[in-house]
Amino acid sequence: MSKIDVKEAVRERYSQAALRVSAGSSCCGSSAARDHGNPITSNLYEGGQAGEVPEEAMLASLGCGNPTTLAQLKPGEIVLDLGSGGGIDVLLSARRVAPNGKAYGLDMTDEMLALAYENQRKAGVENVEFLKGEIENIPMPNNSVDVIISNCVINLSGDKDKVLSEAFRVLKPGGRFAVSDVVTRGDVPEVVRRDMLLWVGCIAGALRDDDYSAKLAKAGFADISIEPTRVYDIEDARAFLVGKGIDVDAIASQVQGKFMSAFVRAVKPKSSN
Repeated sequence: MSKIDVKEAVRERYSQAALRVSAGSSCCGSSAARDHGNPITSNLYEGGQAGEVPEEAMLASLGCGNPTTLAQLKPGEIVLDLGSGGGIDVLLSARRVAPNGKAYGLDMTDEMLALAYENQRKAGVENVEFLKGEIENIPMPNNSVDVIISNCVINLSGDKDKVLSEAFRVLKPGGRFAVSDVVTRGDVPEVVRRDMLLWVGCIAGALRDDDYSAKLAKAGFADISIEPTRVYDIEDARAFLVGKGIDVDAIASQVQGKFMSAFVRAVKPKSSN
């Protein structure tokens, strides 16, 4: 699949998700998935956090983690969420950086942006701004952001090097990169990798953890760490993979412990311009 095809597939997926939420149905199984213990989307947000945002923001979440908590946001900081969707992480971040900080959300999908603005209105949060654009070309000035967050979106990009270089550019010296993302660990046969990532919801494919670290370093980041937050068990994916005609028992040893949500941290050195 080409980069253009990947981008259009992602755009279509998120457009349809937003429309389903706006129409009053749960998005991509997110609501039902949480209720049935989906290992990817369930229990990402604490009960108190869920109460801070409109239900539609929670329903539109297609994330795999909770970067707003893991990023340790502070009052007064400027935060940018790459691929902000229905706005849940932007709204939660805005409350944490208030009263003098601000949270920006960047999304390429008109339907998600419309939903995010409606969720902002319902939440009554003012220190928020949503921007239309692509994470490979962030429409913000150099050295303008304290913290970049993202929730299972960078893995969807067909040009991750560009995303990371853009993130480095807009961060202030000393700024933090703090994202939740799907990563893989170790070698997995390509056919198995493709189907597992399809199950997780990745269209372009997740990076290996060591490749992710290498790309961050290439972009200029330091203090890089990747911390698994949820490892996907082969049993979780059994029904999906069997439906693909895969002998789950035969591949279990090749998959176990190799697909996970992780919290990816890095810092833009203070000496950077």
